[in-house]
Formats: sequence, C-alpha cells, structure tokens
Amino acid sequence: MSEISDAIQTKCLAFGDRIIKLNDYLLEQAANKKPGYKMVNGKRVYNKSIPVHLQAVSNLCNQLLRSGTSVGANNAEASSAISKADFKSKSYIALKEARESLYWIDLLHRNGYLDDKQHSSIYADCEELVKVLTHRCKKLDGVE
Repeated sequence: MSEISDAIQTKCLAFGDRIIKLNDYLLEQAANKKPGYKMVNGKRVYNKSIPVHLQAVSNLCNQLLRSGTSVGANNAEASSAISKADFKSKSYIALKEARESLYWIDLLHRNGYLDDKQHSSIYADCEELVKVLTHRCKKLDGVE
C-alpha cells in the first residue's frame, strides 16, 4: 500500500472506532432512561416491553454502525483489489457508505440523540473522509 492509502485506511479505522464507541454510548444512554409507565389504581405500572425511544435509537444506531464501519471495510477491499475496475468499484462503495453515515449522523442529531458538540465533531470526521474518498474517486475517473 502507498502512504496515501495507508493514511486513508488509518482515517477509516479511527472513524470506525468512533462509530463503535458512539453506538455503545447512545445505546447506554437510551437504556438508562426511565422506562415508560402508566398509573393504574394510583400505582405506577411499568411497560415491560422495549421502550419506543430505545427501539428508535437502536435502529438508527444500527444503521450508522453498519455504514460507518463499512467505509473502512470497503476501503480495505479496494486496497487489495484484483483490478483497477475492482479498486474503483470498492472506492465508490466506501464513498457511498461515508455519505450514508453523514445522513445517519444528521438524523441522530435532528432527533436529539446527539448534542451540537457531538454532532459537529463526528460529522467533521466523516466529512473529511468523504472529501478524501471523493478526491480519490475523481482522480480514478480522470476528473481532477
């Protein structure tokens, strides 16, 4: 691998690490919220099913976990591609996964699961990956 490819993969791995930690953090925060309850005969009766807020954040986190870790996986596959076409294809898939991650990060923020500081930090990391991968894909297409 070239120095540039190594640097891109290092960024992908660091981003994947952050996504995994964010996933764990958000699920822990959601699980620690008090479960919903209703009053029955003056007593609290807790809902024993999975609270709706936990289902929502779990589904969003799962989507982000899949796309965010897929960036690095596809980049690693591109690095060991068997042809230029394979390299190009895997590079574009990595880029698509990074862009998808931006979407899930925004959605988590819009729905109050990420505060402004958390959002801007992880969004900036992902945006940087998108720029690097976009540059590489444009170079592959001869559009520089």
